[in-house]
Amino acid sequence: MTSATGSGPQHGPAPLARYADTLTHVELTHIEKRIENWIRFGRHVSDHILNRRRRVLSYRPGSVFGFIRWAANDFGTVASRIDIVRAVAPGEAYQTLPYIRPGGEILLTVDGWPKVCQMLRLIDDVEAVGLDACDVAPDHWRHVANRMSVGQAPRAYTPERHQAWLKRREIEG
Repeated sequence: MTSATGSGPQHGPAPLARYADTLTHVELTHIEKRIENWIRFGRHVSDHILNRRRRVLSYRPGSVFGFIRWAANDFGTVASRIDIVRAVAPGEAYQTLPYIRPGGEILLTVDGWPKVCQMLRLIDDVEAVGLDACDVAPDHWRHVANRMSVGQAPRAYTPERHQAWLKRREIEG
């Protein structure tokens, strides 16, 4: 007899189905020159290695992380994307994303390697002023997404903007 989740020796592992908790789980895959999924920033609370090529990182509700997906075939890159996602609490609305269970609040999505590289530089700029990208105001990532979608440069995220967001969050919460 097999379990209800379909895991067991006959069906192989069901790595993400076994998590019945409040965490958001991100499956990372690395197959040299074919598929590379990785986290650019974020604070995970759990790291579960599934095999040589796959592992699952887990995030608490409210955590923000940058998730990059890249894929290629024999002719070159076929997909590259970065999503900046906020992990949601049970009962909150969320969008589904490949490799992320159950899903999350998408703060930013950028497709295409040139734009992904531009986004990586913007993340580097945030870190260059001494801030961790996962602590940045979610509204900033939405601002960046909106500006990039119309071909305009986003405003820099400064320590002063960060302090203003922390004060706003303190007042609201």
